[in-house]
Order: sequence, then structure tokens, then C-alpha cells
Amino acid sequence: MQTAIPYMQLRGGSSKGLFFNAADLPANEEERNKIILAAMEGNGAGDLRQIDGLGGATSLTSKVAIISKSTNPAADLDYLFLQVVIGKGQISTTQTCGNILAAVVPFAIEAGMIAAGDATTAAKVKIVNTGGICEVTVQTPGGVVNYAGNAKVDGVPGTAAPVLCNYLETQGSTCGALLPTSNVKDIIDGIEVTCIDNGMPSVILNAADFNITGYETPEALNNNATLKKKIESIRLQAGPLMKLGNVTDKTIPKMCLIAPPANGGVLNTRTFIPHVCHEAIGVLGAVSVAAAIFITGSVANEVAALQTTNHLVSIEHPTGEFSIQFEINYREDSIVFEKAGVIRTARLLSKGFVYIPV
Repeated sequence: MQTAIPYMQLRGGSSKGLFFNAADLPANEEERNKIILAAMEGNGAGDLRQIDGLGGATSLTSKVAIISKSTNPAADLDYLFLQVVIGKGQISTTQTCGNILAAVVPFAIEAGMIAAGDATTAAKVKIVNTGGICEVTVQTPGGVVNYAGNAKVDGVPGTAAPVLCNYLETQGSTCGALLPTSNVKDIIDGIEVTCIDNGMPSVILNAADFNITGYETPEALNNNATLKKKIESIRLQAGPLMKLGNVTDKTIPKMCLIAPPANGGVLNTRTFIPHVCHEAIGVLGAVSVAAAIFITGSVANEVAALQTTNHLVSIEHPTGEFSIQFEINYREDSIVFEKAGVIRTARLLSKGFVYIPV
């Protein structure tokens, strides 16, 4: 005997995950998480291969979105993101995912949770994990979600219809402040770092301080045990400084090695999420790193090649680049990031029932 639960699988940006209507899952968190782990890993909770479930055996493909109509008058939809921690049979809700968010409105339309417009459909999505809100606009000609188009997202093959995501209220969304340590730079293990939270808690480090170029492949960095040990030591110490507590079993903060741009961007990055080097860079991770560029004296500010009059920032990563358009207000001695706009794409991959072992 197995239990059938309605689901959809969608790609959002350079990630993909299972999407559920909250009404189809238990309200109890422990029961809900058991179902999610069974859907992703089947009988093999903690299986690195996720061979008995729908998980893809990487952090980018072991993601879940739970969607509901919002009770917040400022939003249309609530989006709870769950990251399945591969190999541990655990679920983390301490972060969110901007790539998966790009598919939230397409899912809601496909599921009949919101009505589609004749040309485009815009909805405000409350990010339950952080409390932030994102304005998401998708193409819906004739009231149907359009997935085909010419928008290109590095790290994703082919092109698709653009999904416009304007992030609001990102500053300190998890840590309570843009600079959660109250410092532009801290020194941990003798290394200068910038700890920042503009949507994703991140620690920014100059690759040169680790005797590497910052242009190495993810595979080379993943095989550098000495480097990873140093980065993890810094991460564990940065967690309490960033008001995140003990982060041993958490997927935040993200650790971002930076170097001068190599391909016409503003900054080159290699991001660990948190122990494996990302093939690209997460959406809100990119937003946080890009924000640090505008903060005088930060590690990113000192390395970046930035035209200060231009709030459009191109962040280089292993498989291309990621562009962010900021709206910034400068108030006396402070900087306020009012809005961060990014273009993503999404595609519906499957829908039906996922079968949960009893």
C-alpha cells in the first residue's frame, strides 16, 4: 500500500523541485517533513543517491516548495521553501531559494490557486522562510502560462519565457541586519571577511587570501580538502557572529570566494552551499554578494570593478553570469537596497501523484 499525494515538478532558474499545495500536506511540521523525505528519498532516508524517490541527488535538485494562498494582505501567495539535506535525511527551512521562487506563480496558476491574466500575470509572493516579499510577473497569453521564449539563464540549457522577480525588503531578512556583525569587515582565522544578509546570509572572502585564483573549476575546489577545511572553520565561527547560532547542521551562511572579474562582469565568484561548490550562484546569494559591492570598505568593494553610477551588476560564476538591477537609496551614512530585480525562467516538468511508502 502507498499513499498518493498531488504534486508538480518545475524547474525554476537553475534549480528544480517538487511543488505542493499546502492543503494537500499535514499541518504538523514533523508529519509533513516525513512525507517530503519519503517523496524525495522513498525508503532510503539519508541515501546520497535518492534512488527510491524523486530527488536528483544534488542540492540543486533536492528542493521543495509548499504554496498556499496568503493570509498576509500585502501578498497573494505564501511560499515555504524546504531544502532536503542530502545524505542526512534532514530538511532545512533556515534559508530560501530564489530560483525555485521563479516557478511559484506558474505553479499557482497551473494549480488553479490564482487566475491568469490575458497577457501577463503578476503576484506578490511572501517568502515564509524570511518574511520577505517578491513581486513576480510571468507571461500568460490567453490566460495560459507561456514557458517558451528567448530569455537565457546561465546554467540552464536553451531559452525560455522570462520571469521577472523584484525582491523587496531583503535587508537583514534572516539575520536582522544588512551587516549582522555590525562591521563592514571582520577577521576570522586571520582572514578578512564581510558578513552580509541582503536576502541570503553570506560570508564573502577574497580567494587570494587562500592562495588560489578564484577561477578554479568547482570540481577542483571540491577536491581541495585543505581549502574546504579552512572555509568551514570560518563558517562555523561566522554563524554566531551573524546571529545564526550554531550552524554546524545548517545550510547557511553561504561562503563566497571572490576574485576580480574575468569576463566583463563586476565580480567573479565561487560559492559553497555550504560544503559543495555551486556550479553557478544562487539568486539571493548573488543579490547579497552584489549588495556588498556598494558598501565602501567591504571585501567585495575592494575587489570589484564597479561603475558606481550604475546599479546594474553582473556577477560572474562558473557557468556564466548573473545580473541584478538594484534600486538604492543613500541616506546620510547608510545605504538602503529598496528593490533587487532579476530575470529567471521556469518550466513545468511533470504533474500527477507522488507515491509515499506506508
